[in-house]
Amino acid sequence: MKIILAIDFSENSLNALDFAVALAEKKEGEVVLVHVIEAVFDFASQAAVAIESMHRDAEKLMQEVLEKYKDSALSFKTVIKEGTASISVARLAKELDATLIVMGTQGASGIKLALIGSTTINLIKESAVPVLVVPAESVAKDIRKIALALEFASHEEKFIDWVIDMSKRWERRLEFIHVQTANAFEEDPGIKKLENLIVSQYPGLPVKIHTFYAKTPIEGLDQFLEENENTILVMCHEHKNLWEQILNRSRTIEMVFHSKVPLLVMV
Repeated sequence: MKIILAIDFSENSLNALDFAVALAEKKEGEVVLVHVIEAVFDFASQAAVAIESMHRDAEKLMQEVLEKYKDSALSFKTVIKEGTASISVARLAKELDATLIVMGTQGASGIKLALIGSTTINLIKESAVPVLVVPAESVAKDIRKIALALEFASHEEKFIDWVIDMSKRWERRLEFIHVQTANAFEEDPGIKKLENLIVSQYPGLPVKIHTFYAKTPIEGLDQFLEENENTILVMCHEHKNLWEQILNRSRTIEMVFHSKVPLLVMV
């Protein structure tokens, strides 16, 4: 397992590193710390001197950060890039065939775009690998389960195997969430299909599916998170209805993030 950890040396990014190491350390794996220099200068000579200094400072800080994990079973690598953070991190993840990108963000009782960060939003759009967004208050040892939100669309099936594998690697139980927004209170046929898929491909894997009836997918997820803050919430970037609500309403992410719930976005 190879994790790309975007680091700017803020408390948020250092907490995300703690979170990633705690999740992955029971299995063999590599964590690649990447710091992106986004400096803009008026003169080339000025830029060259400043960027060289930034490289030295970043490398020194990375080594200081890694001292904390010197006894970890994981291997660590550091990379310093120049350019736009979202593009640079996404490209590196693709080049290294990474399993996952991890990025820290501020927690809030309701996530605003400014809090989750435009860099994170752009990274999700650019990335070819899943992105785990870790709020400042998230602690890995408090996480008990992974909850995959499903719309029962055709694109989701390819993600189920990946999420099941991660739940085993991270030793967290897996649950599924489905929000029905239709007026009819009849069980979605996709639920039975999912149960059959799990039973046939993963015999012995416990299947727990939470179904919520709500006006919008966001309201349904809120209902689940109210009682399940000890969760990594997994959503697919191709969830058109959900992402339209999350990203397009008055530039506000209206899903209540409950300040501690990490968000894993499948792309």
